Amino acid sequence: MLILGIESSCDETAASVSENGTKILSSVISTQIEEHKKYGGVVPEIASRRHSENILGVVREALDKSGKSLDDMDAVAVTYAPGLIGALLVGVNFAKGLAMAAGKPLVPVHHIAGHIASNYIAHPGLEPPFLCLVASGGHSHIIEVLSHTKFRIVGKTRDDAAGECFDKCARALGFPYPGGVHIDRASALGNPETYNLPVPRVAGSEYDFSFSGLKTAVVNMVHNASQKETTINVNDMAASVQNRISEILVSKTIAASRDLGYKKIVLAGGVSANSGVRSTLEKACAENGFELFMPPLSLCGDNGAMIACQGYFNYMAGITADVSLNAVATMSIEKI
Repeated sequence: MLILGIESSCDETAASVSENGTKILSSVISTQIEEHKKYGGVVPEIASRRHSENILGVVREALDKSGKSLDDMDAVAVTYAPGLIGALLVGVNFAKGLAMAAGKPLVPVHHIAGHIASNYIAHPGLEPPFLCLVASGGHSHIIEVLSHTKFRIVGKTRDDAAGECFDKCARALGFPYPGGVHIDRASALGNPETYNLPVPRVAGSEYDFSFSGLKTAVVNMVHNASQKETTINVNDMAASVQNRISEILVSKTIAASRDLGYKKIVLAGGVSANSGVRSTLEKACAENGFELFMPPLSLCGDNGAMIACQGYFNYMAGITADVSLNAVATMSIEKI
């Protein structure tokens, strides 16, 4: 079965053709990072305009590289939630028109479910149920994956996401957007024990995250040092930030796994590319005898392949939509 997947939830216009969910025949991504870098973050209006300009070419290239035509597709899958509403609308409306014109089923895909599905591509033998840590610029969740299309949220961020915390701390340290990768690189040269950073907790919610206080503490330390004309060691601070975020994400995931009886843990989302998060989770899983699955770096960020993959499982489960499908900026993965 061939699925065309389309992704436009933020600043990547992406499309992919998959066969039976796990075999990727093509994957094309048009990124806007360089354009948004000058603003220090994604500008929604600019992102939407670029999606409108790029989506036809990206989809056409994905079909060409797959060696297949639109007529060969069994369905068209598209990210419809969550994300930047204007950006989502470009992908959703394009996919609706494409599916209607070609007479193909339209399959709605939740963005977070897509990130989880990236692991089915990397590990074709992976089967639910399992516990998944999803961490990105906009999301930080611990999710029970009950089946390919059924999910239960165990814990989530109450404020900033882990990726947002990385980016805001990076900006305070003088790194350009996107800052997470610069924190990662600098951390390799620093001492993570140099700065004693807080460990935010959410009262009464042991699996929930909170990164706002950590971000604020780092920003204040940097600003206070500047006002006192003292120096912050950038590499040491980067290492301290990465170490603290990794510890928070991993400790709560491991605790949830123990309490809920999961022996199989999966990592997904843009922050899954972070070397500190990956190594900390690898070590914790090895110590606890848990089996760990992580996507390759090429599948950590937003891409069409993960949408095509999840689209396959949704279609097989009978999850389709008609032309009334609309984009939704905020939606729990439990509601799909």
